[in-house]
Amino acid sequence: MAVLPVRPFTIKRAARIWNTTEAKAEKVLDQLCEKALLVDSEHNGVRKFVIPPPMAGFIEFALMRTRGDIDQKYLSELYYQYMNVEEDFVKDLFFATETKLGRVFVQEPVLTNEHMNHILDFERATHIVDEAQYIGLGLCYCRHKAHHAGHPCEINAPWDVCLTFGNVARSLAEHGKHARRISKSEAREVLARSYEANLVQIGENVRENPAFICNCCGCCCEALQAARRFAPMQPVETTGFVPCISGETCVGCGACARVCPVLAVTMEADENGRKRPVINREICLGCGICARNCPVKAVMLERRPVQIITPVNSTHRFILQAIEKGTLQNLVFDNEAFASHRAMAALFSVILKLPPVKQALASRQFKSVYLDKLLSSQKKKHQEAGRFI
Repeated sequence: MAVLPVRPFTIKRAARIWNTTEAKAEKVLDQLCEKALLVDSEHNGVRKFVIPPPMAGFIEFALMRTRGDIDQKYLSELYYQYMNVEEDFVKDLFFATETKLGRVFVQEPVLTNEHMNHILDFERATHIVDEAQYIGLGLCYCRHKAHHAGHPCEINAPWDVCLTFGNVARSLAEHGKHARRISKSEAREVLARSYEANLVQIGENVRENPAFICNCCGCCCEALQAARRFAPMQPVETTGFVPCISGETCVGCGACARVCPVLAVTMEADENGRKRPVINREICLGCGICARNCPVKAVMLERRPVQIITPVNSTHRFILQAIEKGTLQNLVFDNEAFASHRAMAALFSVILKLPPVKQALASRQFKSVYLDKLLSSQKKKHQEAGRFI
């Protein structure tokens, strides 16, 4: 695994790297797919393989099904120590960049007609389901891990609610049974069950073709645990909504505070000594669980005053995160992730669409005369367009 390319590769490439025959290489590659250490796809009749990231990727895949080839209890204990006790990996995963790995989906049933008219397609989990070519359903890695590690889910949430999409779903279903293929109607039922269990929908932070949507509880999910432990820092991107409470309607029952997955709602006494919910908007995910559980409908969702910017696709997100970490040059050259002219053109296309500050950061990290020329050329076009207007 250590010598395989980061970018997609063929059987022929693996055989050459391993100095073996293509038949033997394919057998090993199939075994790695069965362990979900690789995912495969087919392009123009040629089978290709790629290494998934650690998260969301092969770490979760290891516990998305019950299995007898490894000691799942021991693995879960190791994962729990690494993710929930030690902090280095989790802090780097969730807080090292402004652009987040995951984003929260709003619970659509609580939105009024007015808000439904203004919600964008990529903000709706149901739209992701409807657009997916393949959908896979697996066990929740977080609750599976917590159960084996001796920290079972506090709300006894269902396990079979982890959704994967596209080629990742197909590969996981075909190799090793880490997920099973389901229909779009079954996926909608999974969302409905997750809403009923007060789970938060967290998906890949992209607008197009996200690879996953997890249905998460505050007691087991690493992202939501990080939100609790490191507040007010946000480990995932929030929705475009935030709850507001009607003082006239609220009866102070505390239901909203009890169900908030990141403890963003607290009950405090007002001037008359009556308990009233107070929402910490810095921490709030905008998921809508509080609104869904209010017995008197005193909690409503409204649009956040600041627009949430979501990367277009995985490539866009990778580049933004590399720029923010100061590792763009490593992404491009050290990992050979963008070795072809087509991939390099796609990279430059993404950079040219970034805000000027991030373009400057990218240029500084790249130290590329070519990129500087492109950026300066684009700046001149904008200036000329401004003079014309």
